Amino acid sequence: MVFLRTILIVVNAFTWYLIAFELLISMLDIAGTTSFETLLIWAVHFIGVTCSALIGAILSHKLINRDDFLSLWMFLGVASSLTPIILEAHPVYLGIISFLWAVSFGLGMPSCMGYYADSTALENRGRLGGLIYFAISISLFLLGITLISFTSFVAQVAVLTIWRGVGLAAFIVFTPEKKGSDTRKSPSYNSIIHMKAVLLYLIPWTMFSLVNSITSPIFPASIVQMVTLITIVVAGLSTLVGGLLCDLIGRKPIVIVGFLLLGIGYAILGMFPHGVSYYLYAIVDGVAWGMFGVVFLMVLWGDLSESMLPEKFYAIGGLPYLLSIFLRIPIAPYIQELVPTTATFSFASFFLFLAIIPLMYAPETLPEKKIRERELRKYVDRAKKIKEKYS
Repeated sequence: MVFLRTILIVVNAFTWYLIAFELLISMLDIAGTTSFETLLIWAVHFIGVTCSALIGAILSHKLINRDDFLSLWMFLGVASSLTPIILEAHPVYLGIISFLWAVSFGLGMPSCMGYYADSTALENRGRLGGLIYFAISISLFLLGITLISFTSFVAQVAVLTIWRGVGLAAFIVFTPEKKGSDTRKSPSYNSIIHMKAVLLYLIPWTMFSLVNSITSPIFPASIVQMVTLITIVVAGLSTLVGGLLCDLIGRKPIVIVGFLLLGIGYAILGMFPHGVSYYLYAIVDGVAWGMFGVVFLMVLWGDLSESMLPEKFYAIGGLPYLLSIFLRIPIAPYIQELVPTTATFSFASFFLFLAIIPLMYAPETLPEKKIRERELRKYVDRAKKIKEKYS
């Protein structure tokens, strides 16, 4: 029951926001907003996501219990999904919609991920994270096809609203047995930021998010769609492998391998910026995103929270990704005009290799005892099979 409930609410939350994000882009295009108005609306959106996530992580467990908080959060998502039908496509109204959707995602996302972390054992968190990430990819693909089949904008908004409502209904229906009150402490943001392990993982995660965001618009327009499709497909498949390896060999080796692959990919693009290199990079980028998505969005912050409430850890861990998306809008186009493509890829490769340095000193969050126990169980099972074969 808890396992199914966890998958449903996390998948529903991420897919709802990503679809809403694309609809907001469409609304801005239809409204014909100026560059300044567009920038202002996006600034309102990402400030809203960031502030609401930080505030939501504080409010959860403080005013009401987590289940009630998550139910109210998802109901807010259902209600806010309808706002494009009520409000006109005017820059002011688009700013209001942008803010409402930002809050409808950010406010409860730390609690949603905290629920996921508390619902999974540390040694199996990677596998479930990979499964959830894969389910998000599949759901986005199916929802995307559904939205494309509807030419009416009202119908698309209806699909968005119904999908969020499905998440709310599933959360209410699959209610597990009530547990006792949670006595764990909620650390301050200041104390989390000063944790060495958090910083050693947060710095490379931030570097990756910024590099990936800034370089993404540089690819030739003729192959952007194909490169994006390859990346999404490969990322969806590699999450399953990445999640499994997270639980088998640990989180840290997976992250280091991901950075090495990306660094090599950007280096190849810097030396040979041609068609074949772009497709090779798309595969490498997809593998890396599959690994990073599982580790940095699903697993790591729950591991680092240990015996504390994980909400604030997930709130901080999600900030680099949100910041990188916002910076892509005002900064990336200028980089594309001012900096040569080969130089951009070379700098990206250099900074990604630098990002490995903090990881060398970062602790492994999967206890070595768990790794040894799993290896011992495999050895015992293998020995039993050999014995049965020759007995």
